[in-house]
Amino acid sequence: MIRISIDLMGGDFGPQVVIPGAAKALERHPDISFVMYGLKEQCEPILDRFPKLKEKSVFHDCELAVRMDEKPSQALRRGRYVSTMWRSIEAVKTKDADVAISAGNTGALMAMAKFCLRTMANIERPAIAAIWPTMKGESIVLDVGATIGADSQQLMDFALMGGAMARALFEIERPTIGLLNVGVEEIKGQEEVKEAGRLLREANIDSVEYFGFVEGNDIGKGTVDVVVTEGFTGNIALKTAEGTARQIGDYLRAAMSRTLLAKIGYILAKGAFDMLREKMDPSRVNGGVFLGLNGIVIKSHGGANAEGISAAIEVGYDMAKNGLNQKIENDLQKYHAKRLPPIGPEAA
Repeated sequence: MIRISIDLMGGDFGPQVVIPGAAKALERHPDISFVMYGLKEQCEPILDRFPKLKEKSVFHDCELAVRMDEKPSQALRRGRYVSTMWRSIEAVKTKDADVAISAGNTGALMAMAKFCLRTMANIERPAIAAIWPTMKGESIVLDVGATIGADSQQLMDFALMGGAMARALFEIERPTIGLLNVGVEEIKGQEEVKEAGRLLREANIDSVEYFGFVEGNDIGKGTVDVVVTEGFTGNIALKTAEGTARQIGDYLRAAMSRTLLAKIGYILAKGAFDMLREKMDPSRVNGGVFLGLNGIVIKSHGGANAEGISAAIEVGYDMAKNGLNQKIENDLQKYHAKRLPPIGPEAA
């Protein structure tokens, strides 16, 4: 049984979408149980419409919900210990749940998760990993917004964490790692990126395969299984891809509405166009994973519908089922053990 802790009040639509999303996930994975945190008067009438879900859930009434526009520092001061978001994360800390899910305020969720769960040993900063649609299937891109600016060692840690996630999610024995750069040549790029490339080459880690530098167009191609960058660049890449997908969809709709014949063609091909838009938009592969914490936290897209919430829950389900954090800890221990100088007679 995988125990999912869920913030019912998160996102643009709150329990009206989150609860039906949980019900969809339960249909697909009957071995899920839920620990739910919400505001009783808003959640219970909706939960009553899903008797199977209610039977597999424990509901906790909370004092308040974090607003989507709230500053992380304010949310932490106001909502620590009492908000639906905090308590859903705390359930992972107390081992009452295997993974926490929220569609709420990203900054507040990261601040609370980092404060409550703390980072793993040897991890200075956490990362948010996105599952990215590609020509070959899916890749992982991190960081997409948690750490603005990262040094070479932090990029190295991101590579190890992303590799562990690829093994847990895609069941790839030795995923390929690429560092996002302005060119593939070794002489190009910022010093931190070039140094991270050197660290990855020399580490010779048996759980991942270092491919080298990759460029922005390699993300969509699926050149590597894991693309590593710092949060500023990663977030811009994510928002650019989301905007491009919407822009292409708008262009198609405008073109197909100019003439009667075009309108008929659009109606006939609407399913294909919708599939194209969904394939291109990383936000529709819902569920950003917070990596580097002592517990699994999944951030669902704030504007997600019930299907999107269900997808985020399923990402959390897969991460817990396949032992994501144990894989990360094992890889970090192996890498940092190699970095330590020998102690005792061997050092002589």
